Amino acid sequence: MEEKKEVTIQEIQSKLLEILLYFQKFCQENGLGFVLAGGTCLGAVRHKGFIPWDDDVDVFMLRDDYEKLCRIWDEKADTEHYSCVRSNDRFNIRHSATEIKDNNTTFINRHSVDLDIHQGLMIDVIPLDAVPKSKWKQLWQMVDSMMYCCFNFQRLPAHKGKVTYYAEKLALTLVPSFKARYKMWKGAEKRLSRYSLADAEYVSSFGEGATIMRQRFPIRWFRHPAYLEFEGHQMPVPEDYDKWLTISYGDYMQLPPPEERVYRHDAVFIDLEHSYKQYKGIHYCVDEKKA
Repeated sequence: MEEKKEVTIQEIQSKLLEILLYFQKFCQENGLGFVLAGGTCLGAVRHKGFIPWDDDVDVFMLRDDYEKLCRIWDEKADTEHYSCVRSNDRFNIRHSATEIKDNNTTFINRHSVDLDIHQGLMIDVIPLDAVPKSKWKQLWQMVDSMMYCCFNFQRLPAHKGKVTYYAEKLALTLVPSFKARYKMWKGAEKRLSRYSLADAEYVSSFGEGATIMRQRFPIRWFRHPAYLEFEGHQMPVPEDYDKWLTISYGDYMQLPPPEERVYRHDAVFIDLEHSYKQYKGIHYCVDEKKA
């Protein structure tokens, strides 16, 4: 098989759109709600589609729908073409989100090059959890969030400052066991997500680092989404997307300087025409002892 070494951003975005459209169809058929998140939502507003240099798709789901998605995927989805992948007690994908992956592609990130996991191109599904009204409970929710991020990602943060870097390095050194780390992050996830969405006024994303987990958004923005054009398709976005984007990005209509227009992922190998399974021992899991 001839390896495809050069892949354009347009080809990546085209394949990401295919995954997103299937995900939207699956959600509609199964009564699940979601909205575009992160740079994907920003792209819908500013570009009516992908940010030109974006190689990523993020969506938000309220926790109840998020758990239902993971529960019913294997039964109701087209599992020949797509997988729903989430860290568990058997493997860790070094990412707190659930990933909807294309089984017939290869997209190997540097942070997972030593892992024997699904290495296909993905979109990220990020859960939103209820924020309790009590300030004391909010404080403990933040503690659990930081514990969850540390032991779920199981990789050192590259852009979050020296204090965070060395704190997480110490924690991972003190808890080297995979099973112990799983128990730590799974317990923290259960505690931070235990508050009822039915009674919630605000929600937040607790798996993406300290800055994002401090942001609070009215739950109604996600229960009653607006719709915007994204690459010629109507996609749900937070109801007050202007306020959400302003909180997240500031003056979001202003393009960043050229040096900041870079890809989010650090991919070591990409092939959008062949399954990642053909590259085990070649481009990932080369060192069998690490794998």
